[in-house]
Amino acid sequence: MPYIPSSLKPLVIFHGPCTPGELNYAITQLTLSYVEKQKSPYTYATLNDVLGALEGAKLEFVRRVVVPYEDRKRAKNGDVYDAILVE
Repeated sequence: MPYIPSSLKPLVIFHGPCTPGELNYAITQLTLSYVEKQKSPYTYATLNDVLGALEGAKLEFVRRVVVPYEDRKRAKNGDVYDAILVE
């Protein structure tokens, strides 16, 4: 949960997050802002939109940032999977 000191909340929104908790808070605030702008009461479709956007952002981050990082580390340190497991 994004429980950070109240004094940090405006700084996180204005300057961006610096810790995992602050990142969680910023993402939570962004998603809550989206939900609040939708028709009240919000619907399953709105909640599904948020989950879809979060999942899409996660997948794109994995594809563009995590996979290249892991590829560089594998090339540097060797593969942990035995060649027989990877076809």
